[in-house]
Parts: sequence; structure tokens; C-alpha cells
Amino acid sequence: MATRWGICGAGKISHDFSVAMKTLPPGDHQIAVIASRSLERSKEFAKKHGIPKAYGSYEELANDPDIDIVYLGVLHTEHWRVGLLFLKAGKNVLCEKPFAMNSRQVKDLVTAAKQNNVFLMEAIWSRCFPVHAEVRRLLAEEAVGELKLVKSYFGSPQLHIPRSVEKELGGGALLGYRRVDESVVVVMKFSRNRMAFCAFSIAARLPNDAVIAGTKGSIKVLGPMHCPTTLVVNDKEMKYPLPEPCLPLNFTNSTGLCYEAEEVRQCLLKGLKESPRMPLADSVLLTEIMDEIRKQVGVAFSQDSQ
Repeated sequence: MATRWGICGAGKISHDFSVAMKTLPPGDHQIAVIASRSLERSKEFAKKHGIPKAYGSYEELANDPDIDIVYLGVLHTEHWRVGLLFLKAGKNVLCEKPFAMNSRQVKDLVTAAKQNNVFLMEAIWSRCFPVHAEVRRLLAEEAVGELKLVKSYFGSPQLHIPRSVEKELGGGALLGYRRVDESVVVVMKFSRNRMAFCAFSIAARLPNDAVIAGTKGSIKVLGPMHCPTTLVVNDKEMKYPLPEPCLPLNFTNSTGLCYEAEEVRQCLLKGLKESPRMPLADSVLLTEIMDEIRKQVGVAFSQDSQ
């Protein structure tokens, strides 16, 4: 039986997610309903993507008994509020990244999911890509020896995009998308003298690649490393092509969103309440790290004091 999806939010990422779903077997996945704050916009979205039902409010989706999971694609400043609405209504949720504005909000979502015995996952799609699975396999086999250094770059010019630069919209290089952090460099030290160097920017065009270096070689994830299709292991290149889209996409390699959709389906079929590829504890830790980075660079959001 197909997993029945309810899409919350009729914006760009929801469009791309819906296009990606078309690359999966229709017997496995079905978008049953689209909900936004505008019924007119929902109907337009439904027509474009062949979705049978459209709602003009999130509450209607929360009360719909005929869906298995909600894809939460609204602006991330709204993830906490709208996410709690669905979780408390007993709905399974795949929430777009970033999960929420800070670790307190993320912990609220995790607690609500556990209290209501529902599935919850942050849509860190990178973890579901075939390249990511291959990297984990290579590291487990010590293909590059003992891991010593990770270096990554993630940035593109976005100063012209309101949601990237406005604090009220959760902008900044760290949370994604001045009054916020324009560029950030993060250096982290781990046990056994292992280091990580990460650079983020909404002002500069960075190579958007990642290098994982060990004592016997290196793994390079070619750009765009957050949705990768090419891996270079000790100078040997491997390619992992994506499905072709049936409609134009808003973001790079968005048909790769199909991988997280299939991960959700497999988790639901197994009765899991979280994904082993992206456990809730990892989401909490990730947000705590981002909270600390924002603290050190002096960026605070209004949600931090609420």
C-alpha cells in the first residue's frame, strides 16, 4: 500500500519535493493532499502536481485521517509552531531543515513526537543520498586509514534574497537562508586530534565541496556536496546520477529529495519512530552546535529569548 503524504506549504521546496516524488513508484508513494494558508494557492499547487485534495489551512491537514505523514515545507521560523500542531494531532512528520530556530525548539518537537508516539525526522537529505552511504562504508572499512581532517565549504551569493538576510525570517549563513551572519568559519576539534574546518557564506560563491582526509588517503565529495552525485576516493572517481525531473526545479539536484521520502517509507513500514540515518539525537546535537556557534559570533534570534 502506498505511503500517503500530506504536503504542508506550497512554496519552492514543496514544489521540488513533489517533483522528486514523481520519480518514485506510484504504488509506494502518493501525495494525497496539499495545505497552505491560502486555499487558492493550494488549489493551484494541486493542479500543477496532480494532487487530489487541497486545504486552505494547516489545521485541516492536521485533522485529516487519511494521510500517513506530513512533509513540513514552510519557512523554518514556523517549523516549531506548525510542527507541534501536527505532532500533537498524532501525525508523523518529515520536517525540512533546519529543524527549528534553536535547540530548545528542537527538543520541544522531539518531546512532542515521543509523547504522541509518532515518527519524526529532520529532512537532512544529504544523509539519504547514495554518496553518503558509500562514504560511511568507506570510513567503516578504513579506506583512507585513520580519519584526521574534514574540510567543507558551503556558500553562494544570497544577499538579494530576503529570507537569507532578514533576521525575522531566520536568515544567515549558518541557519541557511546585515543583521545576521554573512560569512562564518567554524573549526572544531575532536578526540584523537581530529579536526573539522567548515566555511559558510551567503555573500561569496564557495566551491561547495568536502574533503575527508585520513592517514592513508582522502575522500572528496564534489560540489554540490550537500546533494552530491560524484565521489573521488584516492583519485578514483565514482558517479551516482540522479533521476530526471518531470518539471523544472527551484534548487540544485532536488530530485534527490526522493531518497529521504523512501527512507521515511521504509521507517514507517518497520514501525520506527525515528530514522537510523538521521536520529533525533543527531538533530538535537546539530542544533546545539549551531546555537554555540551563533553565541560565539554574536547572532541571536528573537526565539532565543522566548
